[in-house]
Amino acid sequence: MGAEVKTKVTIEPYRKILGIPGVRALMLVGLVARIPVIAAGIILTLHVVNTMGLGYAQAGLVGTASTLGSAIGSPLAGRLIDRHGLRPVLIVTTAAQALFWSVAPQLNYHTLLAGALVAGVLGLPVFSLVRQCIAALIPADQRRPGFALDSMAVELSYMLAPAAAVAAVTAFGSRPTMYAVGIGVVGAGLALIALNPPTRSAAEQAAPEAAVPRRQWVRPRLFALLAITSVLTFVLTATDLTLIATLKGSGQESWIGLVIAVWCGYSLIGGFVYGALHRSISPLLLAGLMSALTIPLGLVGGGWWWLLLALIPAGVLCAPSLSATIDTMSQWVPAGARGEAMGLHGTALTVGVAAGAPFAGAIIDGYGPGWSFAATGTAGLLLALLALPFWRLAGAGSRPAEPAAPQTEPTAWEGTLIADAAITGTPSATTPEPATHR
Repeated sequence: MGAEVKTKVTIEPYRKILGIPGVRALMLVGLVARIPVIAAGIILTLHVVNTMGLGYAQAGLVGTASTLGSAIGSPLAGRLIDRHGLRPVLIVTTAAQALFWSVAPQLNYHTLLAGALVAGVLGLPVFSLVRQCIAALIPADQRRPGFALDSMAVELSYMLAPAAAVAAVTAFGSRPTMYAVGIGVVGAGLALIALNPPTRSAAEQAAPEAAVPRRQWVRPRLFALLAITSVLTFVLTATDLTLIATLKGSGQESWIGLVIAVWCGYSLIGGFVYGALHRSISPLLLAGLMSALTIPLGLVGGGWWWLLLALIPAGVLCAPSLSATIDTMSQWVPAGARGEAMGLHGTALTVGVAAGAPFAGAIIDGYGPGWSFAATGTAGLLLALLALPFWRLAGAGSRPAEPAAPQTEPTAWEGTLIADAAITGTPSATTPEPATHR
């Protein structure tokens, strides 16, 4: 009986979220749409190395160009969505992806390099768009499980896409696979155009539109949040590469896929539990803990199974940490700037990914994978501590401009106080009723 009640309480937040009109379709389309987008980078690398016969350095430059383009284009796409709506941006980006992937398999290296940069700038904004629409569809007091569900969907996409990309290139070659990826990306864009999810809630749409000055929401603490977001993907990317190097160096290369898949499974479990909690946890605290728990991984000896066990503490914090940054961002930013803010969040994620791999690679080459775990965790922890003073700045918590409508849920100002309470340990002055809080 007790176990039955516990299970019901655990899944209830997700049942409520998926019962909101439009959320289930958005989550499903977002899950499927991310797979070809994630696979694209892997397939470009394999195409340059296997089909063009070039080195990994040249392949890395193509990946860097695409990543740089995404970092530039993500906030631009978000700002255009704020100003002109969703469909015009999706039509332009979908057309751009159709053009790039229809010619990419036949391009020479230098043209492919330039094309990857432009295609990155005009990339389909799947990740930031889904999160922006979640914030619009779901009431503020239920967004945490919504963003946790989204983080779990991202983990599933990252578990499926790389394996599917490698299998397709192995079976059919890189050129046919590139055409298939193009069809998948364009199909994702068309599905989002047809779905046309709202980017603002009904109350926000009913309020008079007004330009939102950046000075109203771009504050020091927002930069601290973006820095923490980059720290998370920095640690995750560096850990991923270090895991591969550790298993390869110990002659256990055949277990790499299993270890990484189980590591993603830990993140899924952590995200599920975090979304079912009744209180938020500060992303700064979660990022610091995940970084600190990464440091001792280099001390693990023996077989791959010991590494699987050692990954549990840091692994279960991956999805909760990322979803907490998105939840906090949605609370701090007014609806009129939500698209640009989510785009900046996507850029922060990209910056962390771009920095993590070369950092880990340099440590692995110079000192070995064990020291890479320690250096990665220490760097993440130090960056989290450096962000703490900016996080606590009182001037960063002023109330963003929201529609002047009656509110039955915590406002962005209240969300800021709740986020503060999670890290300082002090009770919030605006804690809602237990029955309705998230």
